[in-house]
Amino acid sequence: MPESKLLVSNTESGQGGGVAESVTAEAPGLVLPRLDPTRPAGSQIFVALKMAILRMDLPPGCALSESDLGTRFGASRTPVREALAQLRDAGLVTTLPSRGNFVTRLNEDKIREARFLREALEVANVSHLASKGLTAEAAAGIEITLAAQAAAIEAGDDLAFQDADDDFHLALARATGFPRAAHVLEHEKMQLDRLRVLSLRDRGHLGELLAEHRAILAAIRGRDGPRAVAAALTHMRSILGVLSTLVDRHADYFDRPAAPAPLGA
Repeated sequence: MPESKLLVSNTESGQGGGVAESVTAEAPGLVLPRLDPTRPAGSQIFVALKMAILRMDLPPGCALSESDLGTRFGASRTPVREALAQLRDAGLVTTLPSRGNFVTRLNEDKIREARFLREALEVANVSHLASKGLTAEAAAGIEITLAAQAAAIEAGDDLAFQDADDDFHLALARATGFPRAAHVLEHEKMQLDRLRVLSLRDRGHLGELLAEHRAILAAIRGRDGPRAVAAALTHMRSILGVLSTLVDRHADYFDRPAAPAPLGA
């Protein structure tokens, strides 16, 4: 399918801060698919932009021009606005009065909240699976995701690892037999996906994640609920171990705290 590049502008008024330096440049690595005229344009634009944001191809704070997006996608402003509205609902885009639409910056509090909610769901999933057991089909599907993770590490492909990582957790959720478990998991992990892109650039870290995944599966197969829960908790809480480091390394990607009000104001 033919693809096109998108120009973005990094001009956002930071919370409690000044205005970031204006830079209009080609977003590194960003490739947008052309729209399929047989399918609704708004949903296609939403998916394409969501993936670009979650993969950090559209970095936190960059401006999203409705007219530019329409030009790049070959669409009118109506489906572009529909897509931006969906992205706002997902917490990935913010609209500033008289300034425009911007990719939301990362927020430590929201990341901690998302990790808390996801932990609760993951623990429930593995505990349930350790109790009821895995079908042969579910176990085989999970093994495929682990093999894909190992192959991604060998190839040095962090984005392929992220895809296989997602598949692992979704396979566990689907194996519970509760359809909404996977849906809720996908929604809550969006707050963590961009952070993961920053943290998945260390091959040693990827190897640790794969080992944690294997430990979770081994405990489930052994029908050992406490060990499965402990392995899941270790895995989920590792994200907090790198959060402060990532905030220091990528301060421009995170919300800036509001400046204190002057005395007497």
